[in-house]
Amino acid sequence: MRSLALAVIGTCTLGLVASAQEIEVPQASERISSSNAAALRGLDRVAGSTVEIILEKGVTAQLGHLVVMLEDCRYPVENPAGEAYAWLDIFDSRADEVIFSGWMIASSPALNALDHSRYDIWVLNCKTS
Repeated sequence: MRSLALAVIGTCTLGLVASAQEIEVPQASERISSSNAAALRGLDRVAGSTVEIILEKGVTAQLGHLVVMLEDCRYPVENPAGEAYAWLDIFDSRADEVIFSGWMIASSPALNALDHSRYDIWVLNCKTS
């Protein structure tokens, strides 16, 4: 009985693989676009205040003693408001060091988050216009 079930599952899986190979996958450049600006939100945990930051590529913004720079912001063409991936470089001017450099994902801010005792910064979306 078990070998019959495995044979049926194997047949179904092979059928799915064959049909998946027939689907034409769009090129990455057709699915993802890059933006010149991003909307970020910053939180000062001590003051209990938030601020929205609109940041353009290559320009810096300051949140307390943190200096934030946007390298790139990418979004899916089919749903620009639904997701954003931003490459941020965050510099702590007091410690004179880079404390974050990498991709932040709007839908999963905890996946690759800034680790700072006072400030929190996360991506909201890419600005498309």
